Amino acid sequence: MNRRRLLAAGAVAALAGCVSYTADDEESPTAESLVRDAIETRRGMTDLTARRTMAVETDTDTRERTEAVVRRPPASQRIEVLESTDSSVPVGSITVTNRATTWEYNPRTEIVDKQSHPNKVDADRTRRVLERLLDEHRLRYEGTTTVDGREAHVIETKPPVDDIGPTIDLVVGDTTFVVPLRATGDLEKLDVSRTVWIDDEYRYPIKEENTISDDGETRHRVAVTYEDLEIDTGLEPETFSFEPPADATVVTDGPEPEGVFETRAAAEEILPYRLPEPPVPNTYVLDRITVVEKGEGFGTTTTLWYNDPTVIARELFVVVRNVQRFNPDALEEITIDGRTAYRRDGRIQSVFWTCEDLNYEVSSLTDDTPLLEIAASIGCP
Repeated sequence: MNRRRLLAAGAVAALAGCVSYTADDEESPTAESLVRDAIETRRGMTDLTARRTMAVETDTDTRERTEAVVRRPPASQRIEVLESTDSSVPVGSITVTNRATTWEYNPRTEIVDKQSHPNKVDADRTRRVLERLLDEHRLRYEGTTTVDGREAHVIETKPPVDDIGPTIDLVVGDTTFVVPLRATGDLEKLDVSRTVWIDDEYRYPIKEENTISDDGETRHRVAVTYEDLEIDTGLEPETFSFEPPADATVVTDGPEPEGVFETRAAAEEILPYRLPEPPVPNTYVLDRITVVEKGEGFGTTTTLWYNDPTVIARELFVVVRNVQRFNPDALEEITIDGRTAYRRDGRIQSVFWTCEDLNYEVSSLTDDTPLLEIAASIGCP
C-alpha cells in the first residue's frame, strides 16, 4: 500500500468505531449550535497555542508537515516547522507575523523575507469561514469521537456547487490552499466531502478534512489536526517578534513606515498636517497610528487604527492623505452635512471625502459602526 493510500486508510480508521452517540439521541447538540459556539469562542479568543499537523494529498503525491503554532487573532501568529516532507517548507522554517511586519525564514536558503504591511486590514478569516459554513452549507451532526485524547463533535458539511475550488479556506489553521482541479470542468460531478471536528471543552475546531474526488478517485485531500490545543493561556510579549539569524540574508518588501506611534502628538511631529480626533463608539480604543511616505506624487498617508479589544477583528480606521487615492466614479455619491462624500460597500465599509488639500477616509470591518456620524464629526477641520 503506497503512502497516499495509507493516509486515507488512517483517516477512515480514526473515525471507525469511535462515535459515542448520534444526532438522534435526545441530548445531542445540533451541528448549527456547535458552529455557533465555535464562532462565539473565536470572537472572544485572546490566544491559541497548538501542535498542528497538515497533510496535503493529490493524485500524484502527498506532503505533510508538523508545526508549532501560536496565534493572537486576528493579526499575530508564530509558526515553526518541526517535521516536513514538503521540500518548499523545510524543517526549521519560521514565520512570524504582527500588525506591521511578516518575517519568513527559510533555513535551507538562509534567507529571511521581511515584508512590511503597516496599513494591512486584519480581518478574522477563521470566523468568516465558520460564518459561511453556518449560513451557506448543509450541516449534519455525526456524533462524537476522540481527537488527540479530547472529545470532539463530528460535523459533516456539504457546500453549494459554486463553493467548490479552486481554493479551500480552512477552519483549522487560518490557511488557504489552492486546489488543482484538473480532473473535470463539470464541478457538479465532483464528490466533495468536508468534515469538521469541534472540541467539546473549548467548543472550537480541532480537526478538519477536505476531500475532492472524481469517479471514486481522490483528486485532492487536505487534513489538518490540532494537538496539545490550549486557548487563552497568556503569551510572552516577545512571542511575535523575530530576530534574523546572524548568517541569514534579509530581503525586504512592502512600504516601510516612517513611524508607528501611540499618540497624535507624537505622529504630528513628523507630519505636514494635523490629525482629527473623532468620537468613536465607547468600546473602541486607539491602538496605533501609522505614517507611510509613499514617495513623490503619492504623498503622506496617516492611518489612525481603532479596535474593540473584547472582539476579534472589530476594527475601524481613519485615514488622512494629502493626495486623493479614491475614484469618485466607482463609488456612491452621498451628502454629509451639506458636503459631498462617497461611500463604498463590501467587505470593508468606507466613506471618503475631500477638504481643501486633504483627503479623508473612515472605514470599518463591521456593519454596525456609525461611519457617517464619525465622518460628520471630522468634517472639514
